[in-house]
Amino acid sequence: MAIMDSIKARAKADKKTIILPESMDNRTFKAAEAALKEGIANIIIIGTPEQIAANKGDCDITGATVIDPNTYEKTQQYEDLFVELRASKGMTHEEARKIMLSDYAYYGCLMIKSGDADGMVSGACHSTANTLRPCLQLIKTKPGTKLVSAFFLMDVPNCEYGEDGVFVFADCGLEQNPDPEKLAAIALSSAESFKLLVGKEPRVAMLSHSSKGSAKHDDVTKVVEATKIAKELAPELALDGELQLDAAIVPSVGASKAPDSPVAGKANVLVFPDLDAGNIGYKLVQRLAKAEAYGPMCQGIAAPVNDLSRGCFWEDILGVIAITAVQAQNK
Repeated sequence: MAIMDSIKARAKADKKTIILPESMDNRTFKAAEAALKEGIANIIIIGTPEQIAANKGDCDITGATVIDPNTYEKTQQYEDLFVELRASKGMTHEEARKIMLSDYAYYGCLMIKSGDADGMVSGACHSTANTLRPCLQLIKTKPGTKLVSAFFLMDVPNCEYGEDGVFVFADCGLEQNPDPEKLAAIALSSAESFKLLVGKEPRVAMLSHSSKGSAKHDDVTKVVEATKIAKELAPELALDGELQLDAAIVPSVGASKAPDSPVAGKANVLVFPDLDAGNIGYKLVQRLAKAEAYGPMCQGIAAPVNDLSRGCFWEDILGVIAITAVQAQNK
């Protein structure tokens, strides 16, 4: 069974309520139609009647809950909560209402914070910053998590590497240049995300242009230090570094370059040293290997709010809805 088929089956088994705030984009409605038809999640779409009419097209969203923030009965309740949560920043009722009615990601996060939904998927027509800012301000990080990071769930066709072609790549969407402590935290969160979504034991490779001291540079030292920190924090986890990409995933190369490593040659979680490497890496695999790339998925938030690439297709949104639902099951 393909990994997305497995995730969808899990989502159907315990349906969660997922918010789609981007009613200004037809892809939202195509994904909502498919999610409802397949029974993956209960869907809330935020938008005015004019926005719905202008962008829905011929999509059948029967069964979705459509909420107009201007008239919804709980809007005042959400406004009060917004002011309460941001009181230390001087939030006023006038400003709160203005933000809520113009930026539906804030409205969606307030619904989640109030317990009226389980997760949200956004980013098809908004930047990552605009998607994540509301949830970091309102929902906050998960207890015990030091930072929020982003990963892609990659499904590479006809691939014998990783977990039958399935990988988690991180961080490919958020942390620009993590220091060793942050890189270690990304590794641990990514291992947890892999186990949750794939259902198999993670094997984490801390990637570099060096394998086990083959090169000397401050960038390599950062990965070495991050590996040490991660091992101290989670000694039971199969994690190793620093490893070049081929040493991490190709058994023969791993055996040659890192013969004593518990991860080399069989890694299924790839932790990149910085955002440049991670973003370039996932896009190379997506385009050249025709891989399915779901994300950037967020990890470390107290409730699942996930981002999308602005170049995504509606099928990508559908996949992220399913992943968000499974994350919500584990909240």
